[in-house]
Amino acid sequence: MTLKTEPILVNIGPQHPSTHGVFRMRVAFDGEVVVDLEPVFGYLHRGSEKLAEERTYTQVITLTDRLDYLASMTNNQAYVLAAEKLAGIEVPLRAKYIRVIMAELMRIASHCMGIGFFLNDLGAFASPIMYMFREREKILDLFEVVCGARITYSYMRIGGTSHDLPEEFLPALKRFVKEMPGYIDEYDALLSENEILVARTKNVGILPAQKAINCSATGPVLRASGVPWDLRKADPYEIYDRVQFDIPVGVQGDTYDRFAVRLEEMRQSVRIVEQCIEQLPPGSHIAPDLPALIRPPVGDAYGRVESPKGELGFYLVSDTSISPYRCKIRSPSFINLTALRDMTVGWKLADLIVIFGSIDINMGEVDR
Repeated sequence: MTLKTEPILVNIGPQHPSTHGVFRMRVAFDGEVVVDLEPVFGYLHRGSEKLAEERTYTQVITLTDRLDYLASMTNNQAYVLAAEKLAGIEVPLRAKYIRVIMAELMRIASHCMGIGFFLNDLGAFASPIMYMFREREKILDLFEVVCGARITYSYMRIGGTSHDLPEEFLPALKRFVKEMPGYIDEYDALLSENEILVARTKNVGILPAQKAINCSATGPVLRASGVPWDLRKADPYEIYDRVQFDIPVGVQGDTYDRFAVRLEEMRQSVRIVEQCIEQLPPGSHIAPDLPALIRPPVGDAYGRVESPKGELGFYLVSDTSISPYRCKIRSPSFINLTALRDMTVGWKLADLIVIFGSIDINMGEVDR
């Protein structure tokens, strides 16, 4: 028997600023089936790009911490790379290694939260996310040692970093990289063949490779669709051309693949950090003789990194003043949401929440 139904329009969100809750979806349902979806942004708008145009180049770093605030180190890195390219500043080799160590630790911490909150959306309320908070705390302890902060670091500077590594940092880091692979194996054993996770994510929310490319998706969302694109290999920056690592890719481009790619990326990040520890050279942590106020020549520059969520880029324009004339941010969370409608139409309300969680967005950089 066929039931006659009428489409109904439902607003999902916004609810609360500490969650995905400042994101709103206008969803058209036929019963429980999604027939259309419109993402609505703007509830967390901070005007970071315009604020950057009223601050000195160094002061802008504090704004970058507050974009993807679960990956603040990587935000710092993308911005300072753009500013250094604009001003023609050469960074000491030791500083480059330190930055990569911080960026890869940040990737592990971000993926812990990305996977943990995704599982929370799926219904696994306590255990997995608590395990992942446990390892994230160890990384935050390391960050606190180097810069005194646990969420907004402002550690990277134009020309290097604000401080060199303290004496106690490397022994603590070596303990962490020795222990972390065992914890990742624990996540894998707990989750990867879990009956409920597999049933709710396999072949759900498929994003084909060509559609992912057409949407300009990057990061784990793109690689889960089978596209081995990673800026650390495609356009190496810092010292990524000196270390060995693999690019995890998925097969189906489904919700499960997005989870599995992030899990494997954590293993590769540990591998990169181990090599950085072995290769870490002596020297200065920051370029010498930098002026207190940087005045780049007239011109523009684009600096980009492979952040935990994808390509994060800063486009800066200089008019020789002490502040950027223009600042534009290419944020992966915003771009990756382009594919949300294609991933969800035809699925049910319960699937919609899980698919959305698998994208792993942070509204701080969506509503920049």
